[in-house]
Formats: sequence, C-alpha cells, structure tokens
Amino acid sequence: MKNKEGLQQQLKTRHITMISLGGIIGAGLFVGAGSVINATGPAAVMSYAFAGILVVFLMRMLGEMAARNPDSGSFATYSREAIGPWAGYTIGWLYWFFWVIVIAIEAVAGGAIVHGWIPSIPIWTWSLVLTVLLTMTNIFSVKSFGEFEYWFALIKIVAISLFMGIGLAIIFHLFPGIKSPGTENLFGRGGFAPNGLSSIFLGVATVIFAYFGAEIAAIAAGESKDPKKTIQIAIKSVVWRILIFYIGSVAILVTLLPWNSTTALESPYVTMLKMVNIPGAGLIMNIVVLTSVLSCLNSALYTNSRMIYSLAQRGDAPKGFLKLSKQGVPVRAVWAGTIVAFIAAIFNFVSPDKLFQFLVNASGAIALIVYLAIAISHIVIRRRAEANGEDLELKMWLFPGLSYFVILSITVILVSMALISSMRSQLLLTLLVTALVIASYFLLKRRNDAIRSKYEEKSASPMMD
Repeated sequence: MKNKEGLQQQLKTRHITMISLGGIIGAGLFVGAGSVINATGPAAVMSYAFAGILVVFLMRMLGEMAARNPDSGSFATYSREAIGPWAGYTIGWLYWFFWVIVIAIEAVAGGAIVHGWIPSIPIWTWSLVLTVLLTMTNIFSVKSFGEFEYWFALIKIVAISLFMGIGLAIIFHLFPGIKSPGTENLFGRGGFAPNGLSSIFLGVATVIFAYFGAEIAAIAAGESKDPKKTIQIAIKSVVWRILIFYIGSVAILVTLLPWNSTTALESPYVTMLKMVNIPGAGLIMNIVVLTSVLSCLNSALYTNSRMIYSLAQRGDAPKGFLKLSKQGVPVRAVWAGTIVAFIAAIFNFVSPDKLFQFLVNASGAIALIVYLAIAISHIVIRRRAEANGEDLELKMWLFPGLSYFVILSITVILVSMALISSMRSQLLLTLLVTALVIASYFLLKRRNDAIRSKYEEKSASPMMD
C-alpha cells in the first residue's frame, strides 16, 4: 500500500516501536558511558538523567506535532511551517549532513571490528561492504529496512537487558563467590560527585548526543498504515525506555565499577562480564557493538534518504530525488547518502586528523540545533492550533512552561560547549556550517526569483509582429 507521495506504508507498529526502542541504544551507551563516568564520577547518572528528561520532553513535543501532521520530513516540515521556509531548508539539510557523517563514522567503526576478526581484508573494504549491504536492504523495500532494524534493535535490547540483569545479580549477592561492592563505589571514593557539581552539567553537554536517534520514529511513522496511532505508541513509551536502558544501566555501572579506574571503564560491560567469569567477554561485546553499528548504519541510510526526499518535495533539493522504485523507495536519495558518506569515510584513511576530523566536528552540535528547532516549532504550532480551536490527540505536558524550559536548557548547553575547550571547535564549526546553509537558501531563492521574474516578464510582453 502506498501513500499520496508514493512512499510505501509497510512499516508496522512493532517496527516503529522497536525502531524507537533501539534508536537510543548504541555505541554511545555500550562504549561511551565509561569515559563519562570517569570524568564525572558516580554523579554521571545525574547527567544521563537530566539529558534524558530533556529528550523525553522533546520527543513529547515532536509527538504532538507528528500526531497532528505525520510527515516523512518530520521536524524539518514543522520548522518550515512554524518559523519559515528558510528554517525547514536549513534543518533538513543539516540533519541530512549529520547522518551522512554518522554513516561514515559507523562504517569505519564496523569495518575495524570485522577487520579484527579477518585482518587479511583492509578496513576500508569492510566499511564499503557493510555500507553497500545495508544500502541494498534499504533499496529493496521499506519493509526490509523495518525488519532488519527490528532484529538489530531486539539484539541490542536483549544484550543491555542481560548486562543489567548480571549487574543487579552482582549487586544483590546472587552470584556465589563474587563480592558485592555495596555503596563503596558510589560514596567511598571522594563522594557521589568527586569532581564537583559542575561536572554533572558538563556531563550533560556530552551525554545528550547519545540520545540522538530517538526522533527517527517520528520520520518512520509516516510510512506506517496508521501514522497517528503508531507515533503515539512510540512517543508514550520513550519515558520508560530512557529510564530503564540509559539511566538504569548507568546507575548499575557506577555502583559496580570504581569511577576512577580507567582500565575498568575502558569497556565497562566487558569488565562486568569478566567479573562473573563469562568466557569470551571481549568477543561478545564486539558482536553487540557491531550490531549497534549496523543498526545505526541502517537507520541513518533510511533517515537521510527520507529527509532529502522531503526536501525535494518542497523544492529545497533537486527533483531527481523524488524518483521512486516500483517498491516505492526513493532509490536515488538512498544512494546519494551512501556515496557522499563513503567519500567522507575515505577521508578517514587519507586525512584523519584534518579533513575527516573537520567533518566530524562540523556535525558535532547539529543535534542541539535540531532540538532547538523542534522546541521553537512546537510552541508556534501549538499556539496556532489552540487559536484555531484544534483538538490535539497528543499534548505536551505543562505547556508552555516545559517547552520554554527545554529551550533555555539547550541554550545553556550550547553556551557551555563554547566554554569547554574539547567541545568548542564542534560548536563553532557547526555554527559555521549552519550559517553557510542559511546563506545558500537565500542565494538560491534570489536566483530562482530572478529566473521566475524574467520568465514572467517574457510571458507578459506583447508578441512582436
């Protein structure tokens, strides 16, 4: 079955639910949690909690807009409606750029893992193979994307659930011969916040990016049979997902492992498995991380193809990206992301410290720009809906107070990035790229207006004898 634009409506509620479940469980949790804990101490759980609450609020706002108007362009469409065409153009292209860079990063990471198992084949070859395989998955049909993502997400959820189960068993003395650390790691090594309360807020600026990806459910819902119902189910479950998978698992890690042990936190889940003498802990973790990488690749290819397709619908991208296959898939849009991403990945091998690092840093703060656009768009659209007497099926809590709180919080995080030396370049380069994208919109608009004006003048001029 196809919708008006020709895109298929083959994603089921279970697909969207699992996409939203797995969207926030990635390498940022399995690998990145250790460095945050090492920098913040046990109070890292507060950093994850605060960032998680912000994302819950943002997803609720996005859910309200998506339930009112499901669209494959999602927040880019809402930015266009609420702020103006330039905002929709800017957010859409920034989001596309972000996921192209993510594809490149994940392709290199996945290639490195497989290269470790089969070193005779170079990393770049494995990166290309993994990317092309998942491109084929996306091109075949939207249902095949949904099925692959369903199983990838399921593996991640089972893995994190098992890790949490093992951790709780150690904490509550359920493993014979393994001593529970009690509260020693929480309060006995300099206190709950050994690096001061400021480290909690610095941690938020780092961990909030780990949640990016939950919003993919709002884009995918546009290709389900009942978009409004599907998006409501996905959004309403975001609270317990974040509570359990992120805040719960980090709370277990800070209880089990010393925050000041760099060795233990280098790969915290491997350390946990070794505590209970599970053989092949490193291999198990590599398989889980590879699954996360493939899941992210799969979702990124899908997401940026739908975003550029939506941009093309509104004249903000070449009309060629509207070309659909017999299965209703925007094939050219999928290949565009794949090709540009692999070019970016090549930079990792030829110029890792300059070109590739520039691209990574330039995309570093895009998540916050997108979040800010979602919050501002929500306030504008909600006020218009109320003025028009619309009956909204899903509403943001405590409007407009919480919406303004989110905008203020994101602004503070952006300012904090400017003050943190390790994050300053990401903010500045992202702002530079944002300014260039905005400038390109007005340059293209002026050119198109000039072309249109000449055409109209020519059409209106009297015909010569």
